[in-house]
Amino acid sequence: MKHLLTLRDLAPAEISRLLLIARKLKLERLNNIPHPLLAGKKLGMIFEKSSTRTRLSFECGMYELGGMAIFLSDRDLQIGRGEPICDTARVMSRYLDGVMMRVNKHQTVLDFATHGSIPVINGLCDTYHPCQILADLMTIEEYHGKLEGLSVCYVGDGNNVANSLIIGALKMGMKMTVVCPDGYKPSDDIIAWANANGDFTCTSDPVVGVKNADVVYTDVWTSMGQEEESAKRLRDFAGFQVNAELMAHASKKAIVLHCLPAHRGEEISEETLEAHAKPIFDQAENRLHAQKAVLVTLLAPEKIN
Repeated sequence: MKHLLTLRDLAPAEISRLLLIARKLKLERLNNIPHPLLAGKKLGMIFEKSSTRTRLSFECGMYELGGMAIFLSDRDLQIGRGEPICDTARVMSRYLDGVMMRVNKHQTVLDFATHGSIPVINGLCDTYHPCQILADLMTIEEYHGKLEGLSVCYVGDGNNVANSLIIGALKMGMKMTVVCPDGYKPSDDIIAWANANGDFTCTSDPVVGVKNADVVYTDVWTSMGQEEESAKRLRDFAGFQVNAELMAHASKKAIVLHCLPAHRGEEISEETLEAHAKPIFDQAENRLHAQKAVLVTLLAPEKIN
């Protein structure tokens, strides 16, 4: 594992290994056992998009691992004034041990990985969100005791979170259903990959999709950069809210997950979010532990048993 650009690049065994390391680091943290595995290491963090969980989890993670994180918005870097990403990558590779990128285009991540000589972590782009899904898988395993054989249903926009959840769930042997209005399904490329790699269904009927699901997952209907589409999306997604009525069709032991931030009363009802607040905020916390596992694996693989 040289980079984390998309979960499509990882074998199931590599994902399982990351989850195992994350659980170990989480347990050590809960027991106040220090693990300065990245002492002296430096992580650059490039942000073209604002963030709460991504920035906090990576900064806190590097601190707890004994290293340091350097926040770099596109306004602080010369890429904001037109410096080619290939040049930025080569320069930053001379200073840093790794870089995390939360950017608009997946191509930016690919270009940095191509021209740089340090590990690259995709903290979010327009196509994928692998770090989020590692935390999601960790949370599902905590609540259900396993991954393989479970049924996951995603209700909402076929966005970067949906794309990565499809990949992660299928690679780990889970049944995956996506419920989207017409016009908002994941890309043809993702759907083709899913159909060829596991038990996958895409439907526009929320009740059919959620039926007997062990995990029901949702995300905002209007992501960053789509604000001008908000009114249209509210109309198009009417009837796709995760609420008590819809959850009545899921498994009795089903948990609800949301990558946050949530628009209560839109993609999820207030009642349902609060009823499932524990797994949702465990999911948010697990961003820290999963990303620490990624950081150690990429920046100091010799330090992990």
